[in-house]
Amino acid sequence: MEIWSDLTCPWCGLGSHRLDRALERFAHGDDIELIHRSFPLDPDLPSSPAVPTRELLKQKYGMDDAQAEAATRRVEALAEREGLRPYVVLDNKKANTQLAHEFLAHATTRGKHREAWHLGFRAYFGEARSLFDMDALLELSDELGLDRSETRQALTDRRYRQQVQDETRRAKELGARGVPFLVIDGQYAIAGAQDTDTLLGAFQHVWDASHSPLVSTLVEDADEVCGPDGCAVPGDHAARH
Repeated sequence: MEIWSDLTCPWCGLGSHRLDRALERFAHGDDIELIHRSFPLDPDLPSSPAVPTRELLKQKYGMDDAQAEAATRRVEALAEREGLRPYVVLDNKKANTQLAHEFLAHATTRGKHREAWHLGFRAYFGEARSLFDMDALLELSDELGLDRSETRQALTDRRYRQQVQDETRRAKELGARGVPFLVIDGQYAIAGAQDTDTLLGAFQHVWDASHSPLVSTLVEDADEVCGPDGCAVPGDHAARH
């Protein structure tokens, strides 16, 4: 199972939380491997300085204060209702997240895949921390117990830039027009931060489809079959070799 997200996408943070809850409740959740994939939004934003989200909504979408409030307070309320407290969207800041996603790729190679994604969402939405510059990402590296000098070198070399770009391109090839974007078994796509019950239903549907018999028996009492003990002879006809 793969989910594409951006670290500053409010529906992605909520969607990741809901997905975790659904996997905890699913009877076969321990048998499912969840892989986070990168889909940086707003690639034209500068990495510095970070822009207040309120101002970005005005500049990019022409929203006034009331519209910006309406566009963000709903997801904040939903997230807090589901246990994510606080969940800072409107009063946060945004910048280019490409380097943050390269950090996630580096953390993955060091065995900290899900921990890094969870920490990224928590740091940004839960604590309104920056994810956009080297110093901020090195702090995350320390919190994950990664080697700071190794992390710095990987980010300086832009070692994972192509990987992040490839993951984004693959999502678009699969039909993603935004995030979060979930793909199960490489063939079932779910767009948006669906609620936990919807996700559970999708998991069960895919599980049943992939674990059902390949062939349903339509006629059980056939006498023209071969088995471990040889081939049956229909009626009074002798077997011919």
